[in-house]
Amino acid sequence: MAPAPAPSRFGSFADTLRGRHLKGMIITAQAIFVLGSSEHRVTVIDASVGHVITTIPAQNVFELGFSPLGSFIITWQRPSKDENGDAVKNLKVWSVLEGQATGPREAEHNIVGRFVQKSQTGWNLQYTYDERYCARVVTNEVQFYKSGDLGNVWNKLLVEGVLDFSVSPSENHSIAVFAPERKGQPAAVKVYNAPEFSTPVSQKKFFKGDKVQLKWNQKGTELIVLAQTEVDKTGKSYYGETTLYLLSVNGGFDSRIDLDKDGPIHDVTWSPNSLEFGVVYGYMPAKTTLFDVRGQATHNFALSPRNTILFSPHGRFVLVAGFGNLAGQMDIYDLEKNYQKVCTIEASNASVCEWSPDGKYILTATTSPRLRVDNGVRIWHVGGALMYNEDLQELYHVTWRPQSQTKPPHENLLHPVPTPHTSALAYLGTVKTPSKPAGAYRPPGARGQLTPLAFKREDEGGAAYVSSGSLSLGIGVNGFGKPRKREVPGTEPVSDNGNGTTIGNSADGDDQLSKAALKNKKKREAKKAKDAAEKATVLAPTADNAPPAVTPSPGRSPERRDREGHERNRSRGFVEPRPQSKQGQRNLRRSREQQSSKLPPGPKTNGMSSAPAASEPAPDLTVTSPGSGGSPQDKKVRALLKKLRAIDDLKMRRAGGEKLEGTQIRKMDTEDEVRQELDSLGWNE
Repeated sequence: MAPAPAPSRFGSFADTLRGRHLKGMIITAQAIFVLGSSEHRVTVIDASVGHVITTIPAQNVFELGFSPLGSFIITWQRPSKDENGDAVKNLKVWSVLEGQATGPREAEHNIVGRFVQKSQTGWNLQYTYDERYCARVVTNEVQFYKSGDLGNVWNKLLVEGVLDFSVSPSENHSIAVFAPERKGQPAAVKVYNAPEFSTPVSQKKFFKGDKVQLKWNQKGTELIVLAQTEVDKTGKSYYGETTLYLLSVNGGFDSRIDLDKDGPIHDVTWSPNSLEFGVVYGYMPAKTTLFDVRGQATHNFALSPRNTILFSPHGRFVLVAGFGNLAGQMDIYDLEKNYQKVCTIEASNASVCEWSPDGKYILTATTSPRLRVDNGVRIWHVGGALMYNEDLQELYHVTWRPQSQTKPPHENLLHPVPTPHTSALAYLGTVKTPSKPAGAYRPPGARGQLTPLAFKREDEGGAAYVSSGSLSLGIGVNGFGKPRKREVPGTEPVSDNGNGTTIGNSADGDDQLSKAALKNKKKREAKKAKDAAEKATVLAPTADNAPPAVTPSPGRSPERRDREGHERNRSRGFVEPRPQSKQGQRNLRRSREQQSSKLPPGPKTNGMSSAPAASEPAPDLTVTSPGSGGSPQDKKVRALLKKLRAIDDLKMRRAGGEKLEGTQIRKMDTEDEVRQELDSLGWNE
């Protein structure tokens, strides 16, 4: 396909679309399907001359599909209910040519069939390659219809818990169904040959499969199953686990594909020759490997940050790219010349990437709403040269018009390189090539030094990515695992105690500190020594076992000294008791008198207790909680006294006009019972 301006025969096509508010577009080899939003209709246009074939009066269409040969259009609308509360049949199948409707409502244009489809996931019907049959999944079964008669079910495939299915694109009419894990049973993918649904011809059972992607080769002889889980139970990834399986339709082979690099599977696709497939997998930088139909690796490409692989339509070239959150680089390899790398193309912010039908050009585009800026289309030659460029305010969709791919082109696709379009030359004239490649930023202290392996990618000679199996651990060599010890550029290395902290000699480290840091360190050490000395003075026993005297400051008056001491006592452990009721005060006074009466009498001198003899042992200063000692009877008395204080508090609150709850009133009614129980325990007021 030459990147020349649009031929004149598409002038009527452009005139037809001009002025319409378009929502989407699908192109087949026979026609162009245009989805209009403001006019609430789908317009079918002949791609060869640009004439309108038919218009479908479908309103609020959110999904649009077509059959393999372009004979039928399938539309999906959001689920809704009618006036009687019944679900509206929102999935409709339309015939492209009018007058082919077989349903009872001939007046409604050319509707072939309609269904209720609540879920937008897997909404479309799946047709066989010749459009003879189509199928859709319902609860525990896959229903088959004849394409011209969607009112009657032609056949059913009963599979308990079936979640997804895929029809083979070849002539054998094979169908693969997937049922997830259920009641401890493993997930399963089974392959049947229509219409014999009694026994599967091939199957594979496995765990760790919440959903799958079923990928057939073009011949329909092999099936790739990409199984995914919603949650990674090992904690290695936020996006679940992925595993890859390969099945033969005749049942002669099924196996799990072993990948030699840890990490997720980013992309997998078949080659058009149906004899090999490519997989991009592993933590970044990812690994790209080609496998044969028996799951044996045939070639490994260099490690690089990539997540997409696309074969050219005839299988000669393969494109390995990194889109999304990656830089958008595309590597082109020639598979017929010993996997030689042809070029690397810079296509930043690309959201669309497609090979042309002849395998000579690559289309990249930035579309809305994924990106609202820098929307546009670019066409590249397979050798890496830019052929065409067009910047647009908002671009929603772009694709190649399909063409026959049965015969490969006889011309040399690499040479000669076509002349670029004027738009490409104008764009290349505005691009500034940096005179000096900009590397990674380095702080001043790390400049002029070798980059540590921890900061290099694996493809640049750095350490390989190692996952510890937990997302909550510290940062290790490359993001997970055991935390690294702290290293300051220019300083001597220090030893590691095994848990990520460093051990060093403080005296030797003083030479590396600045004057301010050294001064602060000395202050902290002096303060620690002073606090330790004060603690030792307080805890040391004196001759008379009396607390150490506090020497008042000679420069203060007695009043200020007394006031300062009072405030200090209040700030150190003194808690002012809250006001209590009279009954509560009497109870507290009685409990104190009881405790004082239990103390053994000692000799007194001038109203003061005499000091113990020097030979007596030091008193036990262990502090215990008030409720931790005493007999069980004393504990019960204290609990009952606590209830009385609470009842007195409720009485005062009710006397103050507060409205009490039912539980509080019932608690007040138990006052007599509490007092009787206290009397039985021998407690007197």
